[in-house]
Amino acid sequence: MDLWKKLSSDLEDSELMLQLAAEESDAQTTQEVSGEIARIEKQIDRFSLDLMLDGEDDNCNAIISINAGAGGTDSQDWAEMLFRMYSRWIDRKNYKINIIDYQPGDEAGIKSVTLTATGSYAYGYLKMETGVHRLVRISPFNASGKRHTSFASVFVYPELDREIVVEIEEKDLRIDVYRASGAGGQHINKTSSAVRIVHLPTGIVVQCQQDRSQHRNKEIAMKVLKARLHQLEKQKQDEKLQEMHDNKDEIAWGSQIRSYVLHPYQMVKDHRIKLEVGNINQVLDGDIDPFIKGLLLSRNSANGSV
Repeated sequence: MDLWKKLSSDLEDSELMLQLAAEESDAQTTQEVSGEIARIEKQIDRFSLDLMLDGEDDNCNAIISINAGAGGTDSQDWAEMLFRMYSRWIDRKNYKINIIDYQPGDEAGIKSVTLTATGSYAYGYLKMETGVHRLVRISPFNASGKRHTSFASVFVYPELDREIVVEIEEKDLRIDVYRASGAGGQHINKTSSAVRIVHLPTGIVVQCQQDRSQHRNKEIAMKVLKARLHQLEKQKQDEKLQEMHDNKDEIAWGSQIRSYVLHPYQMVKDHRIKLEVGNINQVLDGDIDPFIKGLLLSRNSANGSV
């Protein structure tokens, strides 16, 4: 809300300055205000994109994995071109890049690379890049100069916070005390020292009757409950990553999300939203924002967002 109010205020100030400049035929002020309006427009555009990033993990850092597919040396070279493209995009966003794993190609390029993009909403911006990317060009590795099609896969997933903090609220617990059973002599059977704790949101039940002290048994039961909730949360994170991994497409013909054509014409086309961009060199230099914006708008439109 603070950013929206500031942008609104800046725009009102600029409109007022523009009116005054027009009344006084002040060309210099008009030029300055035009520059300010262009700056505000750019901020509004970025703000509009940020508002679309409302997914559970959108604000996470991104882990990007690029793998060469069918096409031999050409595909390994293509994988390296994609690596350069995403590295340039990360630089443009002032994000931090970190190479986790790098496997060079046999003759040229790379077989695979895994890197992280650290910055606000990195995963939200990059998540739609997951899929097979196709390159059509005259192969620089083929002496006959024939047109060649190469494939590489891009897989983006969120860098989940592996440090799981378990917070248990009293309102989520039902605590029962009862008389212990089993070995322990007369005292343990006559005193309501055993403790049973039910975690209502998950239905997990833990109980302890190993000590004569009800307080001590409750303490031990809470430790067991925290351990089980920790394991449950870890299992959820692992299942989420596995589900993302299972959704990866085969790196081959017919499964591509985007085509990059260098010959016989130059064009980049995203097949999901039918968006075409003519300046392929600009795209390969990291300018993939038109595709990111188009995909976010398309997704929000499909979800009924305004």
